[in-house]
Parts: sequence; C-alpha cells; structure tokens
Amino acid sequence: MVRESNRLLQQLIAEAGFSHKGLARRLNDLGAARGTPGLKYDHSSVLRWIAGQRPRGPVPSLLTEIFALRLGRPVSAEDLGMPAIITPLDLGQHFTHTWQEGIATVTALWRADVERRRFLIDSTFAIGAGSVGAVRWLTAPAESRVASGGSRRVGRADIAAIHEVTRSFGELDNRFGGGRVRSSVIRYLDSAVSPLLKDGSYDDATGKELAAAAAELTRLAGWMAYDLEQHGLAQRYLIQALRLARGADDHALGGEILAGMAHQAVYLGQPGHALDLARAAQASARQAGIPTLLSSSQVLEAHAHAGLGDARSCAASLHLAETTFDRRVAGQEPPWLSYFDEAYLAAKFAHCFRDLGDGPRVVRQARRSLDMDGRFVRGRMFNLSLLAAGLLQCGELDEACKVASTAFSLAGELQSARSRSYAADLRRRLEPYKREPAVVALQQRTRELALA
Repeated sequence: MVRESNRLLQQLIAEAGFSHKGLARRLNDLGAARGTPGLKYDHSSVLRWIAGQRPRGPVPSLLTEIFALRLGRPVSAEDLGMPAIITPLDLGQHFTHTWQEGIATVTALWRADVERRRFLIDSTFAIGAGSVGAVRWLTAPAESRVASGGSRRVGRADIAAIHEVTRSFGELDNRFGGGRVRSSVIRYLDSAVSPLLKDGSYDDATGKELAAAAAELTRLAGWMAYDLEQHGLAQRYLIQALRLARGADDHALGGEILAGMAHQAVYLGQPGHALDLARAAQASARQAGIPTLLSSSQVLEAHAHAGLGDARSCAASLHLAETTFDRRVAGQEPPWLSYFDEAYLAAKFAHCFRDLGDGPRVVRQARRSLDMDGRFVRGRMFNLSLLAAGLLQCGELDEACKVASTAFSLAGELQSARSRSYAADLRRRLEPYKREPAVVALQQRTRELALA
C-alpha cells in the first residue's frame, strides 16, 4: 500500500521557513521542556512524515505548538495533515471524577503502552499527580452504579481468568523480575480486559468485581514498571489502579495501591510525599479493618521518617507496625496480602535501620528477613543486600563480602533495574575497602556478571 504524501505538512514547513533538521531539533527541545526528554527525531523523520507516515504522540501536539509560535496563529492537527485525536501527554496522571472517564483513561493508557508510546516510556515521576490521586481517593464518594449494557456478557469465568493471570504473572515477577513478563501483562490488559470494561454487559455487582480484578492487574503492571525504574509510567498505572479500586469500592485494595505508591516515593528519595501516601493508605486500611495492611502502611510511614532523618518518629511507627501485625487473623485477609509476613516485616525494619545508620539492628532484622518464601528471588536479593550493608556498617568486611557475592549472583539472574540499583549501592559501600583482599576476591568472583 502506497502512502499519500502529506502536502499540508510540506506547505506549512515551507511557510514557516523551517529546514527539516531545524524542525526536528525544535521538536526534540520542546519535548524535553514538556516533560518528555529523550526524543531523537532528525531530518529523516520529517521526510517520512511528509511522505505520509503518521507519527505517534506526542509529536502532533508538539508540532502544532511549534508552528503556532512561528506563524503567529493557531495550528491544529488537521492543518498538519495528522490525526485530530491526539493522545494527551498527561495520560493516566489524573484520577478521574467519573467511572466512564476512568474506563476511557485506563484503556487508553494500556493501548498507548502496548504501542510503546515514547512519551510514556520517557515520562517522569510527578509528585502532584500522586498527591491529587490520593486526595481524590480519600474524598470521592462511592460510585452510584458500576454497570454496563454492552454487547458481550461478562461472567464469573472472565473475572476468575483475570485473577489467575494476575497470580501467575505475579509469581513470575517475583522470581525473574519485571522485565521478563511486563510486556505480556500489558498485552493481556489491552486485548482481554479492555473489551470487558468497554464493551461488556454487567450489572453493578459484577461490575465491581471486574473493576477490582482489573485494578489488581493494573497495579501489578505498575509495580513491574517501578521494578524497571520507569517511574513516570509506574505512577500512571498506580493512579489508574487506584481509580479502578474506587469503582470497585474496595478500600483494602485502594490501601494496598496507596502503600505501593508510598513505597515508590521512598525509593525515589521523596520521603515527605511517601509520608502523605503512607498515611492515606492507613486511612483505607482502618476502613477496611485489615491489620496486616495497616501494619504495612505504618512500616512505610516509618521508612519515610527514616528518610527524613527522624529516628524518634521512625521508632514510634515501627512499634505501631509490629503491634498491629500481631493482631492479624490468619485466613481473614485478601490473598494478595500473603506476601506480607514476618520476614517481609523484618526486611522493612532493616531498610529503616540501614537508612538511619544503625548497623547492628540492620543485621539482626536482615537475618530474620531471610527466613522467607523461596519463590521471592528478587526479595531475597534485596534482603541479602541489606544484610551486607549492615555488616559493613558493623565493620564485618569478610562476611559482608560473602553475603554480597550471593546477592550479586541473584541480581545477575533477574531482569530488574531495582536489583541492579541495590547491587550498585553495595558496590559504592564497598568502594572504601577496594584494596582489601576480601573485596578484591569478590570483584574477581563477580567479574563475569553484567552488574559487577
């Protein structure tokens, strides 16, 4: 099929007096200014558009701005000979007010992600978006009715399938890292879940179950993006998962998603924002009446306090988390919370003490954390890294190197940017001892690893 050349674009370029190279340069610069760094279009790209190729977002919207500024008049996508429907650059950053808007937003996000839209991959983390999402979660009323009269009847088997996919991909994520399976998750969301939400026929009760199932899988896709350190994309997914949880009127799931958002904020060095999100998660956990979820949120508050250097508040939150965890009742909590056990809680304690520089407590809690489910390979790598860091803080260099060797080996098996970051942190901590025999031997043992 021969494309029809884009004469409108060619005429506008001539009228504006742009060279093809100059237009591409302006496009890349404006993309960086609008929160989409890393665009690398060149004169060949412009030639392809003139020949009839349709560029993906955010190119059309950026071009309209460039030409409008140069020509001193409004320029639309139609004037450029490009599609009038333009994907907004802030897609997924808003917690929408209505259920139907929410469906339109989350399904558009899945579609754009499947298409590997560059503005999503390169997007940055926005504290304001997370804050607004948390506030709307806390203040928005429950949906009056989540129902649809589409052409395809949605039944329990459809919802059960989403839950099973979430469980299976979650296990693979923990064993191999988000990079192994994330593309399969988003394709399933786009090809299987999107038609159910948009074209399905379901009553209010089934609609809430569908929303909850979609929220769980969307949260997992966001968590995988976080593991790959695609933080802007991860944040958009978590906000949309939170919106789906509102449609389901599921306070427990909403609290878990807010806790995940707090987790990401701590990791990104935004402890103040993490504190707000952790407290919002606690409010949902109390409403849901789930002690383990409340404990999870309280230990995240503790980690935020540690990031702020507030040891007293950190200790108070850790005490609350521990006493709350002791109130849990086996078998009475959601299955997606099963990961949060004694070992996971100990790991969170160890993170706090590491950030506060308390080596002996790091070692004690990190050793406890290793009594964990063997399926959580990535988590074991994190916990071994914590133990090695604590041993270094205690001056136990030889043992720290032995533990670090195992952590590096596990990291080499994972497609996880966070694992590489933990390994890099360990290398920085070992740098002052680089001439010590134990460190030299460690470097020799791990030389063949990509992250060594």
